[in-house]
Amino acid sequence: MRVLAIDTALAACSAAVFDGEHDTILASETLPMTRGHAEAVMPLIARVMEQAATDFTALDRIAVTVGPGSFTGLRVGIAAARGIALAAAKPAIGLSTLATLAAPLISEDHGSQVVAAIDARHSHVYLQVFGTGGRSLVGPRIATLRDAVRAATADGARIVGSAAEKLAAGWPREAGQPLSVEQREAPDIDWVARLGAAAEGYGPPKPLYLRAPDARPQSAAQLPRR
Repeated sequence: MRVLAIDTALAACSAAVFDGEHDTILASETLPMTRGHAEAVMPLIARVMEQAATDFTALDRIAVTVGPGSFTGLRVGIAAARGIALAAAKPAIGLSTLATLAAPLISEDHGSQVVAAIDARHSHVYLQVFGTGGRSLVGPRIATLRDAVRAATADGARIVGSAAEKLAAGWPREAGQPLSVEQREAPDIDWVARLGAAAEGYGPPKPLYLRAPDARPQSAAQLPRR
């Protein structure tokens, strides 16, 4: 299984090629950024594919993060993945940013709870809570910071994501301190690739927004139809 992974959903533009047969990342590159993903993604993918000495037709699938995250950013990654998949006649699959953030921690310790939290702004977070063996205890959702802390609070929890420090700051004293707090602005692209190789039963990638966009058309400014 050879997988091209793409992530543009949050504060990075990343790509990696994973060789599942030899359990090896052949090439990987991450550019931290909050804007400019559309201009950066295709040259970055070209560099990674060249470093991996892999042709697009030699891939088995393309994996891409589908959100939650930046509305514009995640659409850029999905469009790139769909275009490559169409041109190379290979399947493309979508992976949640919350699952890919949690994956390294779940791999390290299957027995403790992992809380993946992404800053959604305006005192809200995107949240998912994973239990033993990576089982989803609280599904992907958007919540106020207070509700997120209530849903995530557990003895021995580990928190990861761009809202990790915010959740830790609101952690109630009676619950004890989280085992770890890892502030990450974007998933590790190598883990996106590994999850892409292991994924089963995933359909074509489509955006996972979890909320309506901030920018909306102003109906009052629209001209009446005739």
